[in-house]
Amino acid sequence: MAVVLQVLPCVARALLRPLLMGSPVVRLASGMALAEQAQQLFESTVGAVLPGPMLQRALCLDPSSGLLKVRDRSFQLRQNLYLVGFGKAVLGMAAAAEELLGQHLVQGVISVPKGIRAAMEHAGKQEMLLKPHSRVQVFEGAEDNLPDRDALRAAVAIRQLAEGGGSALLPAPIPPVTLEEKQTLTKLLAARGANIQELNTIRKALSQLKGGGLAQAAYPAQVVSLILSDVVGDPVEVIASGPTVASVHSVQDCLHILNHYGLRAALPRSVKTVLAQSDSDPHGPHSCGHVLNVIIGSNALALAEAQRQAEALGYRAVVLSAAIQGDVKSVARFYGLLTRVAGAHLTPPVTRASVEEEAQLWELASELHLPDLQLKEALEAVVEAGGPVCLLAGGEPTVQLQGSGKGGRNQELALRVGAELGQRPLGPLEVLFLSGGTDGQDGPTEAAGAWVVPELASQAAAEGLDVAAFLSRNDSHTFFRCFRGGAHLLHTGLTGTNVMDAHLLFLRPR
Repeated sequence: MAVVLQVLPCVARALLRPLLMGSPVVRLASGMALAEQAQQLFESTVGAVLPGPMLQRALCLDPSSGLLKVRDRSFQLRQNLYLVGFGKAVLGMAAAAEELLGQHLVQGVISVPKGIRAAMEHAGKQEMLLKPHSRVQVFEGAEDNLPDRDALRAAVAIRQLAEGGGSALLPAPIPPVTLEEKQTLTKLLAARGANIQELNTIRKALSQLKGGGLAQAAYPAQVVSLILSDVVGDPVEVIASGPTVASVHSVQDCLHILNHYGLRAALPRSVKTVLAQSDSDPHGPHSCGHVLNVIIGSNALALAEAQRQAEALGYRAVVLSAAIQGDVKSVARFYGLLTRVAGAHLTPPVTRASVEEEAQLWELASELHLPDLQLKEALEAVVEAGGPVCLLAGGEPTVQLQGSGKGGRNQELALRVGAELGQRPLGPLEVLFLSGGTDGQDGPTEAAGAWVVPELASQAAAEGLDVAAFLSRNDSHTFFRCFRGGAHLLHTGLTGTNVMDAHLLFLRPR
């Protein structure tokens, strides 16, 4: 789910204490367990994209003049500012905004995930909460990241304020499409492996507010949109379905997606009606000239912080990609091959099998179509390092559901990587792979993700757990709960932010 905070006619910033104690990670003692290092590094990754630090970097307010600077643009505040927002990080962003704006903020409406206020209060994260007499009205909804009646009420309130992702938190279907029909279509697409770009393309076509609809409702007010990206490549027209960006997608794009997933024939008559009318692009480019869209947080920014912290711990750290996507099975195989190839370079001699696997690695990398992949640079760094290496990546793989188990893409990816790592001995090499969602919640579970080691499959078998059987049911969460008392699960609680997932691969010669 993306995060968008709009201020009409301007925007805000304030200081927040890091949610996960996001100050620099000090050098750890050499005897510290690799799993502990991995979890601390993940927390520092999330700490870099918390609401307070992000807003602080992007914005500056001169209290004496009331002049608000957003990057290289300035806006005059005179008690003329309205705020709307939607997404997992918006609660903390709104708290920061109100602290800064003071009397300039007239009114606000935000739509946030169900239960997030109670979760933040329970965790003692007061900096993420609005003050008791806040001017910002909060709606909670979109349980399990699906549009619902509560989120619909929030969308109506946001539209009313504007006229005077998060995508699932801003549902306002174009009649005659009903909320239930939109929910069903979203579930079907997600279950068949549709990625966030495809989901948001469909959502925009069926929404009154997405695809530039919110900007059109706010016209002629100046709109500044502060965006936290949870989409590979950070395309502003896709993040949260682009409520302040003119849509670049046509009805043909929607039909192509629906055909690809075999859903076109089963569409309700109402959806067909709206799609037939949508090709005229009612939110054309002319409607968004009054908008400044600013991305203030992204997966790339989080990975850059992880790289710095890993280097402080004594690792040679390389960012592989901030755009990991594709089927989770292929992504897991990629990490398995990468581990064996990198390990061979770290602990020579390089065997014929390693040479063959490197060729397979390059072929698979080509098939995954990762536009920013730094594979050559990573392998060169491994050779040069000759010591501990940390390879970092992020993005959002997809899972095609085949069973009725419980889990999320991070836990399933970790479990599949664990199975890949256990296929053959890795030599004198200590390896750990961690995958975690920066929002702190992986699928419909309380875990953010999980970590694995090459011995996982054999250790699980000794406990009577069949990794392949759990994977066949998409039941990764149940596996990790049963395996060693859940010790391999990553628990952070809701973090109040979201920039997709982080993948950390550690290799240490013994």
